[in-house]
Amino acid sequence: MSHKMTSNPSTATVSDVDGSAAWIRLAISVVLATVGSIGLWAVVVILPAVQAEFAVDRGDASIPYAVTMVGFAVGNIVVGRYVDRLGIMIPVIGAALMLGAGFILAAMTTSIWQFSVIQGALLGVGTSTTFGPLIADISHWFNRRRGFAVAVTASGNYIAGALWPSVIQSFVESDGWRATYMGIGVICVVLMIPLALLLRQKAPQTGAAAGSDHDALMPALKPIHLSPRTLQWILIVAGFACCTAMSMPQVHIVAYCVDLGYGAGIGAEMLSLMLAGGVVSRIFSGFIADYIGGARTILLGSFLQCMALILYMPFNGPSSLYIVSLIFGLSQGGIVPSYAIIVREYLPAREAGQRIGAIIFATVLGMAFGGWMSGWIFDLTGSYQAAFLNGIAWNLLNLAMIVLVLWRTTRGRAAYA
Repeated sequence: MSHKMTSNPSTATVSDVDGSAAWIRLAISVVLATVGSIGLWAVVVILPAVQAEFAVDRGDASIPYAVTMVGFAVGNIVVGRYVDRLGIMIPVIGAALMLGAGFILAAMTTSIWQFSVIQGALLGVGTSTTFGPLIADISHWFNRRRGFAVAVTASGNYIAGALWPSVIQSFVESDGWRATYMGIGVICVVLMIPLALLLRQKAPQTGAAAGSDHDALMPALKPIHLSPRTLQWILIVAGFACCTAMSMPQVHIVAYCVDLGYGAGIGAEMLSLMLAGGVVSRIFSGFIADYIGGARTILLGSFLQCMALILYMPFNGPSSLYIVSLIFGLSQGGIVPSYAIIVREYLPAREAGQRIGAIIFATVLGMAFGGWMSGWIFDLTGSYQAAFLNGIAWNLLNLAMIVLVLWRTTRGRAAYA
């Protein structure tokens, strides 16, 4: 089959889809996601130090993380729309500059409120580019292994979570959180800008006109007895609910270990183990999503996540917490990237960036809301037991939304038969 060539050498052709250029781009995207995602995990590790230095309670100390996630959520929508039209390189360069400035300025703050504003406006928005927009970009470069490619790119976020917390904690203990933040800012600029320049070629779909060879080669969309808008809102609710549940261990495991007397270092190790499990989960989930679809993959992951949350309640010894944290990571890692797969299965490719961005917005708001809410519940009750129960309830809502999507898909198929 001959492929239509584009007159713009900066735009890939249809022949690049699933080709060597796509796999090279995937490797670069994973590295970028791993570096850029440090903006999310650094604040989790330094939460106890910030709480002590600024003399605030646990709920107020959780605000910087919540605000970071709000900035991350907004950035996914705004940058996602931009990537649909103009590509990923310039947003990644902008993200590197925002992260560099954000970490350095945050290290100079004198109050929890100054710290929170910088976390949200610079670190949250800057980090967002290395998640949803990067996932949307790579989804255009693969057809046969799209689920795998999306999951591997998304795993950069969890590789960062597995890699950075222990490293950051060691520097916090030896040099303090402020010096650590400044060093991170320099690292982001030095590593991310050269990598961004390697992504200057736009995705095939970005430069393709309607009715082009690229569109003809796209797999047929799955029929569903729901309007695109209704499906979008169901996925938004599902994403918010699953990440509200997911946030309890991810945001508070370090503080939880401090409260139990195990220390922040043990908590950072558990967080790293949890997110290492998340990497495995994401890659495996992407592999199976290519066979069973995004919705069934989310259903499986969400059910297992709920079971893991239940296990946290009776088991709080150090050894058992290591095991449960690993189980939690292995359970939930593939949930969020599978929403991107659902979007590509049911909705037009040209809308991928903005639609994936909107769902990522909801998942991040869920993480922000759940992270704050768990701290608030802790302040009210003096323990995290009620916070785990709260997470389980939100998890059940997520399961209900995904079952609805699958049920309407079945009816859709009947209607289109």
